[in-house]
This record gives sequence, C-alpha cells and structure tokens, in this order.
Amino acid sequence: MGWLLASSGLMAALSLIYLGITSRTLGIVDFGRFALVTGACQTIASLVAIESWKIIVQYGLAHQARHDLDAVRRVERAAVMMDVVSALIGALVAALLFAFARPLIGIRGSIGPYAFGYALIQLATVRSAPTGILRLHDRFDLAAIADAATPIMRLLGALAALAFMPTAKGFLIAWGLAEIVTCIAFWLMVHRIGRLRGLFSARLEGKRVLEENPGILRLMINTNLQGSLGLASRQLPLLVVGGYAGPAAAGGFRLAMQLANALSKVATLLTRAAFPELVRQVRDTSADQLGRLIGRVTLGSALGASAVMVLVILLGRNLLTLIGGPQFGPAYVLLLWLAGGACIELAAVSFEPILQALNKAGSAIIARGSAVVLQFAAMIFLLPAWGALGAAVSVMMGAVFAFMFLSLAIRRRA
Repeated sequence: MGWLLASSGLMAALSLIYLGITSRTLGIVDFGRFALVTGACQTIASLVAIESWKIIVQYGLAHQARHDLDAVRRVERAAVMMDVVSALIGALVAALLFAFARPLIGIRGSIGPYAFGYALIQLATVRSAPTGILRLHDRFDLAAIADAATPIMRLLGALAALAFMPTAKGFLIAWGLAEIVTCIAFWLMVHRIGRLRGLFSARLEGKRVLEENPGILRLMINTNLQGSLGLASRQLPLLVVGGYAGPAAAGGFRLAMQLANALSKVATLLTRAAFPELVRQVRDTSADQLGRLIGRVTLGSALGASAVMVLVILLGRNLLTLIGGPQFGPAYVLLLWLAGGACIELAAVSFEPILQALNKAGSAIIARGSAVVLQFAAMIFLLPAWGALGAAVSVMMGAVFAFMFLSLAIRRRA
C-alpha cells in the first residue's frame, strides 16, 4: 500500500507541473482544443477496452489456491489476447471515425493525423494484462514503479514541447511517447518476475480456458461495460461541454477535472490493490464479517475524502491560478462540484470490486448504468441554463446516484 500511495502522490504532483506547462503554453482556448482531442482519443480506447486485469486476478487466485500454475499461465495469456483483440477492434473504430466523423468528435484541421496517431497509440499500449499479472503475484511495488513512467515522461515531454514545438501537436507527440514508455515499463516488470517467457510459450487452448474459467466470457463483457460506463460518467461531460460551450469552456472544465481526478487516481489505485484481497475475503468470510469489512473500508475512504475536500475548498482557487494562470480562476466553482463527485466516488471505492468478487458484476453494471442515465438526464436539463457548471453539477449528481445504487446492490447481496 505504501508503494501505491507514494506512486499516486508522485503522479499527482507531476501532473500538476506538466498541466501547468501545457495550459500556460497553449492558453485556455488551445488547451481546451488539446483536451478535446485527447478526451476523444481516450474515449475511443476506453469504449473497446476490457479490464483484463480483473479476469487475471479473479480466476488466477483460484488456480493459485489449487497450485495449478499451468492454468494460471493460460488465463494470463487469454487476457493478453483479449487486449490485443480489443486494440484491433478499436483501431478499426478509430479509422472509421477519423475518416467520416472527425467533426463529431471535436477534431478539426491539421491536428487530425496527430490525433489519429495518438488514438492508435492509446489502443496499442493497453497495459491491463501486465497490471493484472503483477497484482496477482503481489508485486504492487513494481506496478507502481511502471505506472509512474506516465507522469515522468509527460513532464519531460512537456518540457521538450515547450522548447521545440509549443503547440497542441507537440504536446500530443509527448503524450503519445509517454504511453509507449509506460507500456514498455509494465512488460519489463512482468519479465523481471519471470512471467514473460512462460506467458508467451504457453499454448492458448481456448476451449480449455473456457472450461477452466467458467463465466470468463460473461466477465469479459461485464468489465467492458463497467469501463464504458465509468468513461461515460467522467470523460463524456468534457466532450459535451466542448461541443456546447466551445473550447475555452472545455479548457477550464478540463483543468478543474484534472485536479479533481487526483482523487479518482487514488481511488483507482486503491481499487486495484484491494481487489485481490477482497476476492480472498469474500471466499473465506461470513456475511457478517464481510459487512464489517465493507463498513471499515467505506468509513476510512469517507474520512480521507472529507479531508481532501476541505483542502480543495481552501486551496482550490489558488491551485487553479497557480497552474493555469488567472484565466483559469473562474473554473474554481467547477472544481468544487467535480471534487465533490470525486470524493463520493472515493467513499464508494470498494463497492464495485466487492460485487465483482461476489460474481455479481451484473448488479454493478445495472447500478452504474442507472446512475449514468440519471447523470446525463440532469446534464441535458442543466447545460442549456448553466453551461459548464451544469455539466459539473451533473457529474456530482451521478456520483451520488452511483453511491446509492451500488450500496443498495451490496446490501442485497452481502
């Protein structure tokens, strides 16, 4: 856990620095355009992505308990193949969108080829499977080190772009190189623990994988749906703001969202760290013990989220102007709502992993999907009157709905 917290702290600190360089170099309008391009590319990648790390942990732990190492290797390789197939599908989707619908995803002008290249890099450098392998073998330290490559390389790339190509194209190149280096770092860590050679020497044996891992296809679909719904609640509001209110509004919204997402990053890391242990706990504890575990995790997360929210209230405006300049100061009110939503998400950080461990991913999808529908219904109502603020309010409302529906789902299942 110490490695995870240290890594998340480093990533949060470095992200503020490279975002400051990017936003001050481009200005609020061009920074908004840059944010819309990266947001659109990340949306394409996320829509086809499979959280294969959950598949590795879910089934790999059971195989480890039976000391069936060959089955572990087969499920690891199956997860890698899932990532490859999803990347190929995503490349086809990206090619079609960039060929026929670039304006619809906010990409115009000469930046198109750079954006398409960045989208392909996002798809090719998916690292869910190596993350799952490291988590399964309790090498959270190596996963944290590999994950830290992204902010480090983005900072170095931002400095290089500032010096040699201070445009949105230059920063896109820097972001793309950071993704490549991070992917390489993850696979190097897998090699370091001795899993790479066995992974690629093992036969896939698709029929045997299905027999050894009952429900794996259903779990694959569920993880894709969960990821897509999470994307819808976080990434699409930025694109909607950009399309409705223009790039300047998108720039302020993006910087405020990035500050709020420091909480989301912590939540993501905690979820990944907790998932293997939660799978063990669900299998080995009674309903009463599981209920107490959920209560302790939720209370601890809520206390931490409350402390961070106080810091956002006290320091948020100064951070926005320090990072982006005075033109980003008005985004403080957006930051309050977005950070509030992130705090609620952090308080509920254990809910979806617990439902996943209980083999009730469908309940999590229904709960999250219902929250997303209500969030976008609220955004449709609020955006015309309040603009970007309406989108920020709807993000927090979506987090509240998700907390309510997920907690009800756990209460019925635990």
